Amino acid sequence: MTTKKTWPLVRVLRDRDAGLCLSGVVVSGFGTSALWLASGVWVKDLTGSDGLAALCMLAMWLPALAGPLLGPLADRGRRKPLLTGMNLVLAALLLTLVSVDDPGDLWLLYAVLFLYGAAGVVHDAAESALVATAIEPSLLGDFNGLRMTATESMKLLAPTAGAGLSAAYGGASVALLDAATFVLAAGLYALLRVREERPPTPPAGGRGQRTTEGVRILWEHPVLRPLVLAGGATMLCAGLNGTMVYAVVDGLGHSPAYAGVLYAVQGAGSVAAGLLGGPALRRLGAGRFAASGIALLALGVALRAVPSDPVALVCSAAIGLGLPAVLIAALTSVQRETPGALLGRVTATAHTTVYAPNVVGLAAGAALVELVSHRLVLVALGVALLVTAVALGQSPARAERTAARSSSDASPA
Repeated sequence: MTTKKTWPLVRVLRDRDAGLCLSGVVVSGFGTSALWLASGVWVKDLTGSDGLAALCMLAMWLPALAGPLLGPLADRGRRKPLLTGMNLVLAALLLTLVSVDDPGDLWLLYAVLFLYGAAGVVHDAAESALVATAIEPSLLGDFNGLRMTATESMKLLAPTAGAGLSAAYGGASVALLDAATFVLAAGLYALLRVREERPPTPPAGGRGQRTTEGVRILWEHPVLRPLVLAGGATMLCAGLNGTMVYAVVDGLGHSPAYAGVLYAVQGAGSVAAGLLGGPALRRLGAGRFAASGIALLALGVALRAVPSDPVALVCSAAIGLGLPAVLIAALTSVQRETPGALLGRVTATAHTTVYAPNVVGLAAGAALVELVSHRLVLVALGVALLVTAVALGQSPARAERTAARSSSDASPA
Protein backbone atom coordinates (compact mmCIF):
# COMPACT_ATOMS: atom_id res chain seq x y z
CA MET A 1 0.00 0.00 0.00
CA THR A 2 2.82 2.40 0.88
CA THR A 3 4.57 1.70 -2.41
CA LYS A 4 1.48 2.59 -4.40
CA LYS A 5 1.03 5.86 -2.56
CA THR A 6 4.62 6.97 -2.99
CA TRP A 7 5.07 5.64 -6.51
CA PRO A 8 4.27 8.89 -8.44
CA LEU A 9 6.68 10.84 -6.20
CA VAL A 10 9.40 8.26 -6.81
CA ARG A 11 8.70 8.45 -10.56
CA VAL A 12 9.27 12.20 -10.50
CA LEU A 13 12.55 11.79 -8.66
CA ARG A 14 13.71 9.07 -11.05
CA ASP A 15 12.70 10.94 -14.21
CA ARG A 16 15.82 12.46 -15.79
CA ASP A 17 14.20 15.62 -17.18
CA ALA A 18 12.17 16.18 -14.03
CA GLY A 19 15.34 15.86 -11.96
CA LEU A 20 17.18 18.36 -14.15
CA CYS A 21 14.30 20.85 -13.98
CA LEU A 22 14.10 20.47 -10.22
CA SER A 23 17.87 20.89 -9.88
CA GLY A 24 17.68 24.07 -11.94
CA VAL A 25 14.98 25.40 -9.63
CA VAL A 26 17.05 24.59 -6.54
CA VAL A 27 20.27 26.11 -7.87
CA SER A 28 18.82 29.36 -9.21
CA GLY A 29 16.45 29.61 -6.23
CA PHE A 30 19.37 29.48 -3.84
CA GLY A 31 21.08 32.37 -5.58
CA THR A 32 17.90 34.43 -5.80
CA SER A 33 17.05 33.95 -2.13
CA ALA A 34 20.60 34.84 -1.11
CA LEU A 35 20.55 38.03 -3.19
CA TRP A 36 17.08 38.98 -1.93
CA LEU A 37 18.33 39.60 1.61
CA ALA A 38 21.94 40.52 0.83
CA SER A 39 20.98 43.37 -1.52
CA GLY A 40 19.09 45.13 1.28
CA VAL A 41 21.99 44.57 3.70
CA TRP A 42 24.36 45.89 1.04
CA VAL A 43 22.38 49.13 0.64
CA LYS A 44 21.99 49.49 4.39
CA ASP A 45 25.76 49.22 4.86
CA LEU A 46 26.43 51.81 2.13
CA THR A 47 23.80 54.37 3.14
CA GLY A 48 22.49 53.56 6.62
CA SER A 49 18.95 54.06 5.21
CA ASP A 50 16.16 51.57 5.89
CA GLY A 51 14.02 53.14 3.15
CA LEU A 52 16.69 52.75 0.47
CA ALA A 53 17.28 49.17 1.59
CA ALA A 54 13.55 48.41 1.27
CA LEU A 55 13.62 49.70 -2.32
CA CYS A 56 15.64 46.61 -3.29
CA MET A 57 12.64 44.40 -2.61
CA LEU A 58 10.35 46.79 -4.48
CA ALA A 59 12.67 46.82 -7.51
CA MET A 60 12.57 43.01 -7.69
CA TRP A 61 8.80 42.73 -7.15
CA LEU A 62 7.57 45.59 -9.36
CA PRO A 63 7.97 43.82 -12.72
CA ALA A 64 5.62 41.07 -11.51
CA LEU A 65 2.78 43.54 -12.10
CA ALA A 66 3.59 43.43 -15.83
CA GLY A 67 3.01 39.68 -16.15
CA PRO A 68 0.37 39.97 -18.91
CA LEU A 69 2.79 42.11 -20.95
CA LEU A 70 5.90 39.99 -20.38
CA GLY A 71 4.29 36.54 -20.49
CA PRO A 72 3.84 36.39 -24.31
CA LEU A 73 7.64 36.56 -24.68
CA ALA A 74 7.76 33.01 -23.29
CA ASP A 75 5.48 31.82 -26.11
CA ARG A 76 7.41 33.26 -29.06
CA GLY A 77 10.02 30.50 -29.33
CA ARG A 78 11.22 27.23 -27.88
CA ARG A 79 11.40 27.40 -24.09
CA LYS A 80 14.56 25.33 -23.55
CA PRO A 81 16.94 27.65 -25.46
CA LEU A 82 15.11 30.65 -24.00
CA LEU A 83 15.75 29.45 -20.44
CA THR A 84 19.36 28.53 -21.19
CA GLY A 85 20.10 31.89 -22.78
CA MET A 86 18.21 33.88 -20.14
CA ASN A 87 20.18 32.29 -17.31
CA LEU A 88 23.45 33.20 -19.03
CA VAL A 89 22.27 36.78 -19.62
CA LEU A 90 21.28 37.12 -15.97
CA ALA A 91 24.68 35.82 -14.91
CA ALA A 92 26.40 38.45 -17.06
CA LEU A 93 24.05 41.14 -15.72
CA LEU A 94 24.90 40.29 -12.12
CA LEU A 95 28.63 40.57 -12.82
CA THR A 96 28.17 44.32 -13.36
CA LEU A 97 27.39 44.68 -9.64
CA VAL A 98 31.01 44.10 -8.63
CA SER A 99 31.57 47.82 -9.35
CA VAL A 100 28.98 48.94 -6.75
CA ASP A 101 30.97 50.18 -3.77
CA ASP A 102 29.64 53.70 -3.22
CA PRO A 103 26.17 55.25 -2.59
CA GLY A 104 26.47 56.93 -5.97
CA ASP A 105 26.47 53.50 -7.63
CA LEU A 106 23.12 52.42 -6.21
CA TRP A 107 21.29 53.33 -9.41
CA LEU A 108 23.08 50.40 -11.05
CA LEU A 109 22.03 48.02 -8.28
CA TYR A 110 18.37 49.08 -8.53
CA ALA A 111 18.44 48.85 -12.34
CA VAL A 112 19.91 45.34 -12.23
CA LEU A 113 17.37 44.21 -9.62
CA PHE A 114 14.52 45.60 -11.75
CA LEU A 115 15.77 43.79 -14.86
CA TYR A 116 16.33 40.72 -12.69
CA GLY A 117 12.67 40.81 -11.64
CA ALA A 118 11.43 41.36 -15.21
CA ALA A 119 13.53 38.47 -16.50
CA GLY A 120 12.22 36.37 -13.63
CA VAL A 121 8.63 36.83 -14.85
CA VAL A 122 9.52 35.51 -18.31
CA HIS A 123 11.79 32.84 -16.82
CA ASP A 124 9.05 31.45 -14.54
CA ALA A 125 6.51 31.44 -17.38
CA ALA A 126 8.88 29.64 -19.76
CA GLU A 127 9.94 27.18 -17.06
CA SER A 128 6.32 26.31 -16.26
CA ALA A 129 5.59 25.73 -19.95
CA LEU A 130 8.74 23.62 -20.40
CA VAL A 131 7.88 21.50 -17.35
CA ALA A 132 4.41 20.85 -18.78
CA THR A 133 6.10 19.58 -21.95
CA ALA A 134 8.81 17.53 -20.24
CA ILE A 135 6.67 15.81 -17.59
CA GLU A 136 3.55 13.73 -18.07
CA PRO A 137 0.37 15.47 -16.85
CA SER A 138 -0.36 12.93 -14.10
CA LEU A 139 2.94 13.83 -12.38
CA LEU A 140 2.64 17.63 -12.59
CA GLY A 141 1.10 17.91 -9.13
CA ASP A 142 3.92 15.87 -7.59
CA PHE A 143 6.55 17.92 -9.43
CA ASN A 144 5.02 21.23 -8.37
CA GLY A 145 4.85 19.99 -4.80
CA LEU A 146 8.53 19.08 -4.90
CA ARG A 147 9.25 22.44 -6.50
CA MET A 148 7.51 24.14 -3.59
CA THR A 149 9.53 22.04 -1.15
CA ALA A 150 12.78 22.97 -2.90
CA THR A 151 11.89 26.67 -3.02
CA GLU A 152 10.93 26.81 0.64
CA SER A 153 14.05 24.89 1.63
CA MET A 154 16.18 27.45 -0.18
CA LYS A 155 14.35 30.24 1.64
CA LEU A 156 15.39 28.65 4.93
CA LEU A 157 19.06 28.28 3.98
CA ALA A 158 20.00 30.85 1.36
CA PRO A 159 19.20 34.17 3.10
CA THR A 160 21.38 33.24 6.07
CA ALA A 161 24.20 32.15 3.76
CA GLY A 162 23.83 35.32 1.70
CA ALA A 163 23.84 37.57 4.76
CA GLY A 164 26.92 35.81 6.14
CA LEU A 165 28.76 36.04 2.82
CA SER A 166 27.82 39.70 2.47
CA ALA A 167 29.03 40.49 6.00
CA ALA A 168 32.35 38.74 5.40
CA TYR A 169 33.18 39.78 1.82
CA GLY A 170 30.66 42.45 0.81
CA GLY A 171 27.54 42.46 -1.36
CA ALA A 172 29.49 41.91 -4.57
CA SER A 173 30.40 38.42 -3.38
CA VAL A 174 26.71 37.48 -3.23
CA ALA A 175 26.21 38.85 -6.75
CA LEU A 176 29.06 36.61 -7.93
CA LEU A 177 27.49 33.62 -6.15
CA ASP A 178 24.14 34.30 -7.80
CA ALA A 179 25.82 34.65 -11.20
CA ALA A 180 27.49 31.26 -10.69
CA THR A 181 24.13 29.65 -9.84
CA PHE A 182 22.63 30.99 -13.08
CA VAL A 183 25.51 29.59 -15.14
CA LEU A 184 24.98 26.21 -13.48
CA ALA A 185 21.22 26.41 -14.05
CA ALA A 186 21.82 27.20 -17.75
CA GLY A 187 23.89 24.03 -18.01
CA LEU A 188 21.16 21.97 -16.37
CA TYR A 189 18.47 23.27 -18.73
CA ALA A 190 20.76 22.65 -21.72
CA LEU A 191 20.93 18.96 -20.75
CA LEU A 192 17.14 18.46 -21.00
CA ARG A 193 15.97 16.00 -23.64
CA VAL A 194 12.79 17.78 -24.62
CA ARG A 195 11.34 17.95 -28.11
CA GLU A 196 9.63 21.25 -28.66
CA GLU A 197 7.70 22.28 -31.74
CA ARG A 198 8.50 25.72 -33.05
CA PRO A 199 5.50 27.93 -32.21
CA PRO A 200 3.55 29.36 -35.15
CA THR A 201 4.43 32.87 -36.26
CA PRO A 202 2.01 35.30 -34.57
CA PRO A 203 -0.16 37.36 -36.91
CA ALA A 204 0.98 40.89 -37.65
CA GLY A 205 -0.60 43.55 -35.49
CA GLY A 206 -1.75 41.05 -32.92
CA ARG A 207 0.43 42.22 -30.01
CA GLY A 208 -2.49 43.68 -28.09
CA GLN A 209 -4.48 40.48 -28.55
CA ARG A 210 -1.52 38.36 -27.37
CA THR A 211 -1.18 40.56 -24.29
CA THR A 212 -4.81 40.13 -23.26
CA GLU A 213 -5.03 36.44 -24.22
CA GLY A 214 -3.86 35.25 -20.81
CA VAL A 215 -6.44 37.40 -19.04
CA ARG A 216 -9.22 36.18 -21.33
CA ILE A 217 -8.38 32.50 -20.91
CA LEU A 218 -8.19 32.75 -17.12
CA TRP A 219 -11.42 34.71 -16.86
CA GLU A 220 -13.46 32.43 -19.14
CA HIS A 221 -12.19 29.10 -17.79
CA PRO A 222 -14.58 27.65 -15.15
CA VAL A 223 -11.76 25.84 -13.29
CA LEU A 224 -8.89 28.32 -13.51
CA ARG A 225 -10.81 31.50 -12.69
CA PRO A 226 -11.94 30.53 -9.15
CA LEU A 227 -8.53 29.02 -8.35
CA VAL A 228 -6.55 32.06 -9.47
CA LEU A 229 -8.94 34.54 -7.82
CA ALA A 230 -8.85 32.54 -4.59
CA GLY A 231 -5.06 32.50 -4.82
CA GLY A 232 -4.97 36.28 -5.14
CA ALA A 233 -7.32 36.75 -2.18
CA THR A 234 -5.25 34.31 -0.13
CA MET A 235 -1.97 36.06 -0.91
CA LEU A 236 -3.52 39.43 -0.04
CA CYS A 237 -4.43 38.08 3.39
CA ALA A 238 -1.01 36.39 3.67
CA GLY A 239 0.69 39.73 3.05
CA LEU A 240 -1.40 41.39 5.77
CA ASN A 241 -0.68 38.50 8.11
CA GLY A 242 3.05 38.76 7.46
CA THR A 243 3.17 42.35 8.66
CA MET A 244 1.64 41.32 12.00
CA VAL A 245 4.43 38.91 12.95
CA TYR A 246 6.43 41.38 15.05
CA ALA A 247 3.28 42.48 16.87
CA VAL A 248 2.58 38.80 17.58
CA VAL A 249 6.12 38.34 18.90
CA ASP A 250 5.76 41.44 21.06
CA GLY A 251 2.47 40.10 22.43
CA LEU A 252 4.26 36.88 23.40
CA GLY A 253 6.84 38.90 25.33
CA HIS A 254 9.84 37.97 23.15
CA SER A 255 12.46 40.02 21.34
CA PRO A 256 12.05 40.61 17.57
CA ALA A 257 14.57 37.83 16.87
CA TYR A 258 11.89 35.30 17.91
CA ALA A 259 10.21 36.00 14.57
CA GLY A 260 12.98 33.89 13.05
CA VAL A 261 11.76 30.91 15.05
CA LEU A 262 8.20 31.38 13.81
CA TYR A 263 9.37 31.74 10.21
CA ALA A 264 11.51 28.60 10.52
CA VAL A 265 8.52 26.57 11.76
CA GLN A 266 6.38 28.01 8.96
CA GLY A 267 9.06 27.10 6.41
CA ALA A 268 9.18 23.55 7.73
CA GLY A 269 5.40 23.34 7.30
CA SER A 270 5.72 24.53 3.69
CA VAL A 271 8.37 21.90 2.99
CA ALA A 272 5.97 19.21 4.28
CA ALA A 273 3.11 20.71 2.23
CA GLY A 274 5.17 20.38 -0.94
CA LEU A 275 5.82 16.69 -0.29
CA LEU A 276 2.13 16.03 0.40
CA GLY A 277 0.82 18.23 -2.42
CA GLY A 278 0.78 15.71 -5.26
CA PRO A 279 -1.09 12.90 -3.44
CA ALA A 280 -3.55 15.40 -1.90
CA LEU A 281 -4.18 16.97 -5.30
CA ARG A 282 -5.05 13.58 -6.81
CA ARG A 283 -7.28 12.58 -3.91
CA LEU A 284 -9.22 15.83 -3.47
CA GLY A 285 -9.00 17.56 -6.84
CA ALA A 286 -7.59 21.05 -7.34
CA GLY A 287 -10.53 23.04 -5.95
CA ARG A 288 -11.07 21.05 -2.77
CA PHE A 289 -7.34 20.68 -2.13
CA ALA A 290 -6.86 24.44 -2.38
CA ALA A 291 -9.97 25.12 -0.26
CA SER A 292 -8.74 22.75 2.46
CA GLY A 293 -5.38 24.50 2.55
CA ILE A 294 -7.01 27.94 2.77
CA ALA A 295 -9.25 26.74 5.61
CA LEU A 296 -6.20 25.47 7.52
CA LEU A 297 -4.49 28.81 6.84
CA ALA A 298 -7.55 30.64 8.17
CA LEU A 299 -7.37 28.77 11.47
CA GLY A 300 -3.64 29.35 11.76
CA VAL A 301 -3.97 33.08 11.14
CA ALA A 302 -6.97 33.65 13.44
CA LEU A 303 -5.54 31.64 16.36
CA ARG A 304 -2.36 33.71 16.23
CA ALA A 305 -4.36 36.22 18.23
CA VAL A 306 -4.00 33.91 21.25
CA PRO A 307 -0.94 35.06 23.30
CA SER A 308 0.59 31.61 23.84
CA ASP A 309 3.95 30.26 22.68
CA PRO A 310 2.71 26.71 21.92
CA VAL A 311 -0.30 28.09 20.03
CA ALA A 312 1.92 30.48 18.07
CA LEU A 313 4.22 27.65 17.02
CA VAL A 314 1.31 25.40 15.98
CA CYS A 315 -0.22 28.31 14.05
CA SER A 316 3.05 28.92 12.19
CA ALA A 317 3.16 25.26 11.17
CA ALA A 318 -0.50 25.43 10.06
CA ILE A 319 0.20 28.53 7.97
CA GLY A 320 3.16 26.80 6.36
CA LEU A 321 1.06 23.73 5.58
CA GLY A 322 -2.01 25.59 4.36
CA LEU A 323 -0.68 28.44 2.22
CA PRO A 324 1.10 26.38 -0.49
CA ALA A 325 -2.04 24.37 -1.31
CA VAL A 326 -3.73 27.02 -3.43
CA LEU A 327 -0.41 27.88 -5.13
CA ILE A 328 0.29 24.25 -6.08
CA ALA A 329 -3.32 23.69 -7.19
CA ALA A 330 -3.45 26.87 -9.30
CA LEU A 331 -0.11 26.32 -11.07
CA THR A 332 -0.81 22.65 -11.78
CA SER A 333 -4.27 23.44 -13.14
CA VAL A 334 -2.88 26.17 -15.40
CA GLN A 335 -0.34 23.70 -16.79
CA ARG A 336 -2.99 21.03 -17.36
CA GLU A 337 -5.80 23.17 -18.71
CA THR A 338 -3.94 25.62 -20.98
CA PRO A 339 -2.87 24.86 -24.59
CA GLY A 340 0.91 24.62 -24.82
CA ALA A 341 1.27 27.50 -27.28
CA LEU A 342 -0.41 29.88 -24.82
CA LEU A 343 1.03 28.54 -21.59
CA GLY A 344 3.68 31.23 -21.12
CA ARG A 345 1.30 34.19 -21.19
CA VAL A 346 -1.38 32.42 -19.14
CA THR A 347 1.17 31.40 -16.49
CA ALA A 348 2.59 34.93 -16.26
CA THR A 349 -0.91 36.42 -15.95
CA ALA A 350 -1.83 33.87 -13.30
CA HIS A 351 1.35 34.68 -11.35
CA THR A 352 0.52 38.39 -11.46
CA THR A 353 -3.06 37.77 -10.32
CA VAL A 354 -1.94 35.55 -7.46
CA TYR A 355 1.24 37.25 -6.24
CA ALA A 356 0.64 40.97 -6.86
CA PRO A 357 -1.97 41.20 -4.06
CA ASN A 358 0.74 40.05 -1.65
CA VAL A 359 2.58 43.34 -2.28
CA VAL A 360 -0.65 45.26 -1.63
CA GLY A 361 -1.17 43.30 1.58
CA LEU A 362 2.34 44.04 2.78
CA ALA A 363 1.92 47.77 2.12
CA ALA A 364 -1.54 47.93 3.72
CA GLY A 365 -0.48 45.85 6.70
CA ALA A 366 2.52 48.09 7.39
CA ALA A 367 0.10 50.99 7.92
CA LEU A 368 -2.67 48.98 9.59
CA VAL A 369 -0.49 47.44 12.30
CA GLU A 370 0.14 50.93 13.72
CA LEU A 371 -3.56 51.84 13.84
CA VAL A 372 -5.48 48.70 14.85
CA SER A 373 -4.91 45.91 17.35
CA HIS A 374 -3.12 43.06 15.60
CA ARG A 375 -5.43 40.55 17.29
CA LEU A 376 -8.48 42.16 15.70
CA VAL A 377 -6.77 42.15 12.29
CA LEU A 378 -5.79 38.49 12.60
CA VAL A 379 -9.31 37.37 13.49
CA ALA A 380 -10.74 39.41 10.59
CA LEU A 381 -8.22 37.84 8.22
CA GLY A 382 -9.15 34.38 9.47
CA VAL A 383 -12.82 35.04 8.72
CA ALA A 384 -12.00 36.40 5.24
CA LEU A 385 -9.89 33.35 4.45
CA LEU A 386 -12.59 30.99 5.68
CA VAL A 387 -15.13 32.67 3.40
CA THR A 388 -12.67 32.28 0.50
CA ALA A 389 -12.24 28.59 1.32
CA VAL A 390 -15.99 27.95 1.42
CA ALA A 391 -16.54 29.76 -1.90
CA LEU A 392 -13.72 27.85 -3.57
CA GLY A 393 -14.91 24.53 -2.14
CA GLN A 394 -18.21 25.03 -3.93
CA SER A 395 -16.57 25.96 -7.24
CA PRO A 396 -16.01 22.38 -8.52
CA ALA A 397 -19.76 21.74 -8.50
CA ARG A 398 -20.39 25.04 -10.30
CA ALA A 399 -17.71 24.16 -12.88
CA GLU A 400 -19.34 20.77 -13.50
CA ARG A 401 -22.74 22.41 -14.01
CA THR A 402 -21.18 24.95 -16.40
CA ALA A 403 -19.50 22.16 -18.39
CA ALA A 404 -22.76 20.19 -18.51
CA ARG A 405 -24.66 23.22 -19.82
CA SER A 406 -21.97 23.82 -22.43
CA SER A 407 -22.19 20.21 -23.62
CA SER A 408 -25.96 20.41 -23.75
CA ASP A 409 -25.86 23.63 -25.75
CA ALA A 410 -23.34 22.15 -28.18
CA SER A 411 -25.08 18.81 -28.73
CA PRO A 412 -27.67 19.96 -31.34
CA ALA A 413 -24.87 21.31 -33.51
